[in-house]
Amino acid sequence: MGKYKNRAELKNEAKELLRGRWKEAILLNMIPVLLTIIGMAIALGVVALFQLRTGFFSEIGMKYDPSSAENTGSTSSGIISAFLTIGISFTFLDWLREPEMRIRPIKDAFQIFTKKYFLGTLLIYILTTIFTLLWTFLFVIPGIIKSFSYSQAYLIYKDRKVLSGDDKVSALDCITESRKMMDGHKWEFFVLELSFIGWGILSVLSFGIGFLWLNPYANATYAAFYKNLTENSGHDDSMEAF
Repeated sequence: MGKYKNRAELKNEAKELLRGRWKEAILLNMIPVLLTIIGMAIALGVVALFQLRTGFFSEIGMKYDPSSAENTGSTSSGIISAFLTIGISFTFLDWLREPEMRIRPIKDAFQIFTKKYFLGTLLIYILTTIFTLLWTFLFVIPGIIKSFSYSQAYLIYKDRKVLSGDDKVSALDCITESRKMMDGHKWEFFVLELSFIGWGILSVLSFGIGFLWLNPYANATYAAFYKNLTENSGHDDSMEAF
């Protein structure tokens, strides 16, 4: 067991990983960005199409809200992008553990939709969303805190699937393990995420171009955070997820 790395050390680990391999990292992280753009374009196209046909809907006595199509398209592309980002985080974790590994941008980004990972990831997504919403209904702050507690569940699931082979891995156990792993580390993770806000503002001001570098940097740092936790924290399994 070593020592917990501070924010600067985690970021240095990420930068060292990316040194000389930014092109691969950028291509890997472009997939969800492009998908979001395409999803928004399709949604806007659908809205425009139905706006042209408003007269037809009026004639047959139907009401159509074009914003519903846009919202549906945005939500769908947002969820898919979130799943792709999880797959990308899996790749960064493997990359940190094996710095010389070959990166296959499309295959690696879409690995989350394989039989090995999809169902468990979906269950974790549903459960953590429900748990976080329930805590948010009490007060907003507990919901935010719980979102940090559950933040490592996907990477825990990935590690467990690698070790278990074809055996089933409990999504609830992964959430529980994340909650225990994050005891005493939620504030660190919050500050780590907060440290990228300045770069995010600059990326927005650059019309999004800056995200080509920011997303790989942030995702690599978050994977380094998890890797450091697993190397230093002791935790056991329990079904006390909520």
